[in-house]
Amino acid sequence: MSTSRAFTALLLAAGLSSAGCVRSFASQSPLSFQDLDYTAEGTKQPWPVQRMPLPRTAVQYAMATVPEVAYVDMPGASPDAKTVIFVHGLGSYLKFWRSQLDAFHQQGYHVVAVDLPGFGKSDKPASFPYTMEAMADVVLEVADALRVEKPILAGHSMGGQTSLSYAIRYPERLSALVLVSPAGFEKFSWKEKAWFERVMSTEFIKGAPESAIWGSVRQGNFMNWRPELEWLVEERVRVAKSPEFDAYAYANVRTVKGLAHNDFVRDNLHHITVPTLIVYGTDDRLIPNPFLHGGETVDIMGYGASRIPGAKLVPLKGCGHTVQLDCPARFNEVVLPFLRDAAQGRIAVPEGTEPKPEAPKPAAPPSGTPAPGSQPPSTPSQEGTPAPANAPHP
Repeated sequence: MSTSRAFTALLLAAGLSSAGCVRSFASQSPLSFQDLDYTAEGTKQPWPVQRMPLPRTAVQYAMATVPEVAYVDMPGASPDAKTVIFVHGLGSYLKFWRSQLDAFHQQGYHVVAVDLPGFGKSDKPASFPYTMEAMADVVLEVADALRVEKPILAGHSMGGQTSLSYAIRYPERLSALVLVSPAGFEKFSWKEKAWFERVMSTEFIKGAPESAIWGSVRQGNFMNWRPELEWLVEERVRVAKSPEFDAYAYANVRTVKGLAHNDFVRDNLHHITVPTLIVYGTDDRLIPNPFLHGGETVDIMGYGASRIPGAKLVPLKGCGHTVQLDCPARFNEVVLPFLRDAAQGRIAVPEGTEPKPEAPKPAAPPSGTPAPGSQPPSTPSQEGTPAPANAPHP
């Protein structure tokens, strides 16, 4: 059996063993990405979803068409309320912050959550680079358009690596970081990067059976599964029947490459100059990558914390990778006091970490970026495994 087939078999086995007697959504009607249920967790009230064009991104990355992103903007309790921008992980969308958006808004914060290009209700252009630096530039353009000068960034997994890239490159344009099971700390060898290139394909994502989706979501991301989380599986199964799903799958494949082929963040953590909180679950099954080199989550997170000046590291015992949904009450109890302290200037960053005259610049994006307006290139029918850190739901 080939390596890619072996890992696919392992993923399927995880799905079958973890799902047990569960609901099936395979017979339900297709679901458009635009019809995803973006509502508050308790009240079921719709969030105020808006769309924003990104002309600066289009020019910066030579895109023939100006892309648009979807976002939620909930004003603060006062004009001087601090802004928290929530950035989701790979394969997900802003609803993965469902247990935080209303809770933080009720504490008086100006809450913004964005669907990054390729995900959720945002456009999914083939010509977008899908690197973490391009994602960070999108977040900056959203902040500028909303006239938010120095937001707090809260990023989960891939969103954590995106937020780190933002913090390194734009040190004067944020006030604090909340990194949730962040990607970007883990080291991948050139052989592992080549392996990702070989096995990750749109066909793998598009062809995953429902049992594998159950495994990827429930087994891969959670330690405290409960019935109210079944929307994660239902929406993933149903959007796979949407005409937009090809573009979503392609965005995932490109983003996996952007994650794996990027040491910029890991090499420049010492340039971060704002108060930083790192929250992770002790039972994270995705970081470090279990299919390649394995290891312990505490070591990966400890590496990052040791290189970010003054970073505070908080493990949540018995929680999985998607810790903000897996252990929401405990997560909020950790993050909200940190935000209050950061907003009131009570968190000191060690001396000698002032912004450099010129912030570090990343290398050019990986080769293979399509020309503006081009269609996604065809990919071989290969089987593979999830992404380097935060696995897309296959």
